[in-house]
Amino acid sequence: MKVKMLQQHNGEGQFPTFPKDTAVTLTGEECAEFLHWYPCEIDGHQTYIPDTFISDGVLTRDYNPTELVQNAGDLLTVNEIVNAWLFATNESGQTGWIPAEICITH
Repeated sequence: MKVKMLQQHNGEGQFPTFPKDTAVTLTGEECAEFLHWYPCEIDGHQTYIPDTFISDGVLTRDYNPTELVQNAGDLLTVNEIVNAWLFATNESGQTGWIPAEICITH
């Protein structure tokens, strides 16, 4: 599926890909704006994670929390949809997360 950005998204920095079975510590309550997402610490990095990616305090799959930095009008290819966020690839081949609410199907 292709989507078009409706507004700019700046992201929260670059992260490494954390392998399955890496320890995750939840550091707060569920995000009010994005249900099923939690603030956490993974290998010394502060970020967010969907609850379906953790079990018994470890990652259930490889996970990279990097958000794409995109401008309004940019086109993305959606690879996965997880709790109101899109894991997508931009036209330069970079992958990352974008909130679905700022995109429209193209």
